[in-house]
Amino acid sequence: MSDFSDILTPDAIVAGLPVTAKKALFQQLATIAERETGIESRLVIERLGERERLGSTGFGGGVAIPHGKIEGLERVVGVFARLVEPIDFQAIDDMPVDIVFMLLSPPDAGAEHLKALARVSRALRDRPFLAKLRGAGSQDALYALLATAEARDAA
Repeated sequence: MSDFSDILTPDAIVAGLPVTAKKALFQQLATIAERETGIESRLVIERLGERERLGSTGFGGGVAIPHGKIEGLERVVGVFARLVEPIDFQAIDDMPVDIVFMLLSPPDAGAEHLKALARVSRALRDRPFLAKLRGAGSQDALYALLATAEARDAA
């Protein structure tokens, strides 16, 4: 059984992030990533922006998975945020986003990066699971859900 505890720590989860735009969201996610990894937040913001210019990472249903590859990382790292209010993300379905799972990977982590994206995408397409994430009352409750996200599928 796998879960997201290999890429996500309890300190990399925000239960109620008060942002009103994608730029502010990326700044907040990058600050958390810097605290978790030591990678400069400016670099994280640059990479997320570069990827977003290729096309929105908002894949529908109020969910986005911004991601990028960054020199200096040793492994795939995630940051999860549930926003206080949904924001415009130019998502594929034009719905605003309130669930964000950012992924950062080393430049040479091709397959590992794609596998992490697939795992996160699969979990966040599960409507009952999304409802639980949206209803979780705390950072600890969110981590408990995310640390067992795939375990429920394997049972």
